Amino acid sequence: MGMAGGQMLDLEAERQPLEPEAIAVMQDMKTGALIRFGCVAGAILGGGAVPERAALEAYGRALGKAYQVADDLLDATGDSAVMGKAAAKDAGAGKATLVARLGVTGARAALENMVNLAITALAPFGPRAATLADAARYMTSRIS
Repeated sequence: MGMAGGQMLDLEAERQPLEPEAIAVMQDMKTGALIRFGCVAGAILGGGAVPERAALEAYGRALGKAYQVADDLLDATGDSAVMGKAAAKDAGAGKATLVARLGVTGARAALENMVNLAITALAPFGPRAATLADAARYMTSRIS
């Protein structure tokens, strides 16, 4: 179903609330797909073996989810002037977000979990993946 399917789910969610698992799937099909592709494409272009590609796909999936949760938290709690874009637009539009379903505290816990999963996925690369691990950690610093 891909990115178009994720957008369709997003539009449907404005009429019927989604459960947290469905929100995660929807987000994975949208922004998550773009981030995951970037990670896997790098592995393919770099001639990575199948296990390395799988590790980077797992990293990209978790990073994409972390990015989306951080973005939703910023929308819910951020300052428009600092962010450079309007805040609180998701709630006003009835958007399906983990913040809306889990609250700020629950969404922050989900973000921490996604960052940890992303970093764990990099274990096969050891210290060579330090920059990628830092990119995952950056997701939590965006909302601090």
